[in-house]
Amino acid sequence: MAGVPAGAFAAIDLGTNNCRLLVGTPTASGTIKVVDSYSRVVRLGEGLGASGRLSVDAMERAGQALQACAQKLSRRPLRRILAVATEACRQAANGAEFIARARDITGLPLRIIPAREEAELAMESCVPLLGPQDRRALLFDIGGGSTEIAWIRGDNGQASLIGYVSLPLGVVTLAERANLCCFTPEGFDTVVNEVAEALTRFDRVHCIGQEMRAGGVRLMGTSGTVTTLAGVALALPRYSRPMVDGRILDCADADQALRDLFMLGREGLRLHPCVGPERADFVLPGCAIYAAIRRVWPSSCVTVADRGLREGMLQRMMREESTRARRPPAPARHASQPYS
Repeated sequence: MAGVPAGAFAAIDLGTNNCRLLVGTPTASGTIKVVDSYSRVVRLGEGLGASGRLSVDAMERAGQALQACAQKLSRRPLRRILAVATEACRQAANGAEFIARARDITGLPLRIIPAREEAELAMESCVPLLGPQDRRALLFDIGGGSTEIAWIRGDNGQASLIGYVSLPLGVVTLAERANLCCFTPEGFDTVVNEVAEALTRFDRVHCIGQEMRAGGVRLMGTSGTVTTLAGVALALPRYSRPMVDGRILDCADADQALRDLFMLGREGLRLHPCVGPERADFVLPGCAIYAAIRRVWPSSCVTVADRGLREGMLQRMMREESTRARRPPAPARHASQPYS
């Protein structure tokens, strides 16, 4: 297309458990055409809760994954790239130091984003799932090191952030917590109660439960936890993003899927086609956080989004480029016209 720069947009999300890359281009309808992707489990937050620092091994794993991303991107023309790090680097005493070193080694424009921006990016990725009837949306993102809750105002397919809360509780931090095991009913209930207490404080500020009872509020989830629950509820022989992303899941079915996962135990989760050995230890902590969300904000259904920060970053870059393209050029100045 004339006047449109060549190349793709790239987004990198360095989280507490995974390093993910997504490369895409905009379509005529405003959606994203994915042209490349990459994901590696790096366990960057391993041991962070006990030491307060990123370990040498964790930084080495994350660094190797970032170098792999940089090598993939070096082979294609790019219009723009965003690369962010989240909760593990926010919490770690040496997080900023690690990101600066990774930036120097890989050449990637890495930066640590605040929790609010993380919530905004998750919101941006999920805006296309909002309908004209949705006056509000409650979006939860259960991550490795934290859980973000975004309270969103909907307006004819557009969205703005009313409020957010970031809980320093994620699937990795909970899985590593000493003397706590979500594989037992007691440990599971402990997490549910702890998270529900924190969410109740947020609810009091924004009266979300009251708004949900009035109607017009969409409950949305974006994370491995809620997509896994959807895969189990749909009895998928193996996980399928096209079958899950955007799916409106009956909460009764999601609750039954949670009970089914709990009954499997650790070994059963390792063998489950929608879980697998790399995620077996993290599914039930995520389910406990989901159960707390359901306790504080009961809903008949939940919209499942297999999308997150990377998609939000791509949407943001494409929107900003489109805005610049529509902006009229500045009027030419006469040589004698002073600059103010």
